[in-house]
Amino acid sequence: MPSSPKAQLWLVNVVFVLLLLAAIGLLQWLSTDYHLRFDWTRGGKNSLSNASVEAIKRLEQPVTITAFASQRHNLREGIRELLARYQRHNPDIVLEFVDPDTDPERARKAGIRFDGEVIIGYGESSEPLTKFDEETITNTFVRLGHAGERWLVFLGGHGERSPNGDANFDLSSWTAQLLKRGFAARVITLAENPQIPQNTTALVLAGPRIDLLPGEIKIIEEYVAGGGNLLWLADPEPLHGLAAIAELLAIEFEPGIIVDPASELLTRNATAIVGTRYGSHPIVESLNITTLFPGSVGIRLGSSTDWQSTVLLDTRDSAWAETGPLTGPVQLDKDDDIPGPLNLAVALTRKLEDIEQRVVIIGDGDFVSNRFLGNGVNLELGMSIVNWISRDDRYVNIPVMVTLDRNLDLTQTSRLVIGGGFLFFLPLLLVISGIVIWLRRRRR
Repeated sequence: MPSSPKAQLWLVNVVFVLLLLAAIGLLQWLSTDYHLRFDWTRGGKNSLSNASVEAIKRLEQPVTITAFASQRHNLREGIRELLARYQRHNPDIVLEFVDPDTDPERARKAGIRFDGEVIIGYGESSEPLTKFDEETITNTFVRLGHAGERWLVFLGGHGERSPNGDANFDLSSWTAQLLKRGFAARVITLAENPQIPQNTTALVLAGPRIDLLPGEIKIIEEYVAGGGNLLWLADPEPLHGLAAIAELLAIEFEPGIIVDPASELLTRNATAIVGTRYGSHPIVESLNITTLFPGSVGIRLGSSTDWQSTVLLDTRDSAWAETGPLTGPVQLDKDDDIPGPLNLAVALTRKLEDIEQRVVIIGDGDFVSNRFLGNGVNLELGMSIVNWISRDDRYVNIPVMVTLDRNLDLTQTSRLVIGGGFLFFLPLLLVISGIVIWLRRRRR
């Protein structure tokens, strides 16, 4: 150790510089291998949603994104910034820019019509995008990640809930979500076309209101017996000829409608059942928020050597199937009513040769109707059911909500109050306060 103060000071300075350079080098090395990024905005608007992250994690092949964007209008910067969020979670997403001004031949071959149009390629499939936001991109990844066409065929002609209807009890909102994620839906009337298409992924029975013809029942029986997947959205109403299908599936529907005083405290309606008791099954394994079933029927599982059954959701012990009229205070009649817990939804499987046949029965078709789809995780449950029944297990339980609703809808009165406040009342207040201050100073 040097004895002179000057030498000691020199040595301290040298050590400090060496430590500083070492710290800078260490930070630079860490920055090349480790990345920390924080998004403290409300709703995480600069980060991907859980739905987007889960969607890209399920992609098994590299993704190529070709952006036909010119150097004008900062188009490339916006595209690059948004896709960087995806690339942080999946490095197999490759972005390429093509300038349609300097390479018009390639843009013409790709069918590009607008500056900023993007083509997403995955495996042997590709899809063009003219709208470029998180919801559109994520839904495209989900569609491309699915294998082949997936047709949901809805039985029609008997007053069923329509996948295209806009009435409260219809299913058009749910169908719109299905279409975004690569499903196709059609309605078939067996009285006009007495066969179920060969490419049917799943047949949907959505609450017929009139009796099916014997020939129609036979066609459905043959479809189920042959290994066809089935989604049955039942209601607490007569089966209208579908009792033979229930017998084939080894199930029964409890008489009456389910009521629950505990749910009534939340919904103010004893027949609007709040579902919280999820079973052990891929369809519901990640659901931890309530679902709403307004007007349900209980499902009783029978003994069967063919079908393997799992309860997806059941009621609280406080619920029961009310067989009497719903007038006045509803109370459990131990002689006539059926005490809970009651099964609200069940899944059935069986092996036919090398194929697993899948069936889901829900004791309420209203939960995915236009009126109630937005309650709790009704939409998530409906999407998870369809993904599972179509044997697309990678996308079962994938979150549905891609982006939060950031739109602020104001009434005309609210707009006038806010506009008037900032344009007139606030400036007037400042003027008045200025005059008051000026007068006080002048009196001094």
